[in-house]
Amino acid sequence: MAMIVGLKYRNSTKAYYFDPVGIDFEMDDGAIVETPRGLEFATVVIPNKEVDDSEIVPPLKPVVRKATPADFAQLKKNLADKDNALMIMHEKITEMGVPMKLVDAEYTFDRSKLIFYFTAEGRVDFRELVRVLASIFKTRIDLRQIYERDDIKMRGALAPCGRPCCCTTHLPDFEKVSIKMAKVQGLSLNPQKINGVCGRLMCCLKYENDYYAQTYKLMPKVGSKVRTPDGEGTVESNDLLKQSARVKVMLKDGSFDIKTYSIDEMHIGERQSTAEIDAMPDDEEK
Repeated sequence: MAMIVGLKYRNSTKAYYFDPVGIDFEMDDGAIVETPRGLEFATVVIPNKEVDDSEIVPPLKPVVRKATPADFAQLKKNLADKDNALMIMHEKITEMGVPMKLVDAEYTFDRSKLIFYFTAEGRVDFRELVRVLASIFKTRIDLRQIYERDDIKMRGALAPCGRPCCCTTHLPDFEKVSIKMAKVQGLSLNPQKINGVCGRLMCCLKYENDYYAQTYKLMPKVGSKVRTPDGEGTVESNDLLKQSARVKVMLKDGSFDIKTYSIDEMHIGERQSTAEIDAMPDDEEK
């Protein structure tokens, strides 16, 4: 067993384990840690606890110290100065005609580096811009190009469901989502229906996809013949959530009617094929 403390950095939904080195941390305490970027301020999301050795990647990095009032003051100053940095950056981008959209800025805790995050349609030559910014801010400048999903994750937004986007609340990483998932779930392929505010496929398409993929294979193939309590009929459509199908059957008087049957009420000769799922284009994944 190993003693850990779980920390999150700014704009992160992922907790990282550190060695508390005997310091007693409580929820929402601040901590100073050493990272590849230098000293960073982090917030405690998992107070001191023992975890199995299989849950960690040794060796654990030690916490430098519990955040002091001076550390909190430094963090507050960094956040306040960020707004001024953004304003100046906007001015320089406009003045120099650099084709980029500024998203956010961030001082590292020790102010050894000022990081600007931006989006752009292609590669951007910002060497001259970096030189200008370095002369203004008197620190190392780092320009990082991010993508649509990262933009929303950093700035936050409300999803079509009315809740904050999953990437800003609980998703530690972006997982692969494909147009195939929308097809298996029987969703409209209208981008306005299946795309999130970032313009890419909604992350939540993956949440129930395993259920849909498994149920898909149990259902009768649309257009195939099935036997029902009312006789043989042709499958018109499937409802994967209710595990039922709408079947066109011929009644005793020779007329036709469309009725709904559960999969337990039908004798299915031809089911939806796994090969059909695999053959679906998967070219819009993220």
